Amino acid sequence: MKTKNTLFYKQNQAYLLDFSAEEISSDTSMFLSEKIERKCHIIKDISECILDNRDQSLVKHSYEDILKQRVFLMMQGYEDANDAAYLKNDPVLKTILDGDLASQPTVSRFENNVDKHTIFKVLYGWLDRYVKSLAGRDRIIIDIDATDDPTHGAQQLSMYNGYYGQFMYNELLIHDGETGQIILPVLRPGNSHSNKWYVSILKRVIKAIKKIHPNMKIIVRADSGFSNDKFYKLADDESLYYAIGLATNEVLKRKVKRSENAVKHLYLSRSEKHQHFISYKYQAGSWHIPQQCYSKIESTGIGMNIRHFVSNLPEQDAREIYFGFYVKRGEASENRIKELKNMCFSDRLSNHGFWANFMRLIISSITYEMFLIIKTMIRKTKFHKAHKWQIDNIRLYLLKAGGTIKKTAKRIYFKISKAFAYKDLLLELAYQ
Repeated sequence: MKTKNTLFYKQNQAYLLDFSAEEISSDTSMFLSEKIERKCHIIKDISECILDNRDQSLVKHSYEDILKQRVFLMMQGYEDANDAAYLKNDPVLKTILDGDLASQPTVSRFENNVDKHTIFKVLYGWLDRYVKSLAGRDRIIIDIDATDDPTHGAQQLSMYNGYYGQFMYNELLIHDGETGQIILPVLRPGNSHSNKWYVSILKRVIKAIKKIHPNMKIIVRADSGFSNDKFYKLADDESLYYAIGLATNEVLKRKVKRSENAVKHLYLSRSEKHQHFISYKYQAGSWHIPQQCYSKIESTGIGMNIRHFVSNLPEQDAREIYFGFYVKRGEASENRIKELKNMCFSDRLSNHGFWANFMRLIISSITYEMFLIIKTMIRKTKFHKAHKWQIDNIRLYLLKAGGTIKKTAKRIYFKISKAFAYKDLLLELAYQ
């Protein structure tokens, strides 16, 4: 090798390496996050709910600065607080975040500074933002679901959950089934049942909505873990519509037995697929009144699949309620929870304190809401293939853009490669 920096030879050409290029960032598109925050100010609003009791004469980074850093870096894929140590010289990050990044200890102190009262204040502020966003709408669908977050340390209120068979936290997520917005994120102890606290929380959500929008039609959608008498009483008191899954029991098995035998005889024996619905009144022992219930008896060709649900949606038959409304919670709620957990890192609740981990869930939820705004912006463009992008696709195709930054006395230029595949889409989003 003639020179020390020769890597290898290929077709009579030497491949060399040096570090003489300009400062290049892999996160040049972060300017899009800054522009969104300047328009919607979600980070600013949430940070104002957190009391900063530090000695301000010694403060270098405000809580808004720290929260912005945490959210923006998570949007770029950096889920850990100590990632700032490896990114401290990134020219784009330093420009967008107005100087040196907050260190990992500073970020950790911020997360651990919150207590129960702070979290409640943040949640009320979060709910107020959602209610304000409902202007002009006359109907909302509220999707309620829970998800597990396995824990691997000595986190407070990390407990064993027999259903999931692990030590964990239990996250309760209330979504808007039409827009995908998180109405409220709630962290619960690991041994919580799916429906723990949810009726009292939902009651506060309903009252907040009706205080500003008294004529709003509200429809609640959830799986069988959320079916209980307290909910049905709330639905009666607040005139709610709903479609809720119903766990099977011996009474329900007897109600569908005749239809099940017929489907088995006519279709399962022929290895044919078939769906049959029945409707009936049913009252569990704890329910205050009977409810209109439905069952789907289905032959899949290889076995039986029987599902029960309860609903008071008017002028719709069982098939319309099930396929036209209930099963859509898979896309509207379950897939959104997957994005929150796996793409916005709500499964990274590794602080010791429970309220600090609750704060991490809120930070992940802010990250999700920022991406939701980008999704809405993308749907306004002509790039139809991008309309179905999930958060990981947006991060990979749009936000992870290599480029340089040039500063003059009055201007800052973000320079991205001419070969950037989605430059037209990014340009359209940048000037929306």
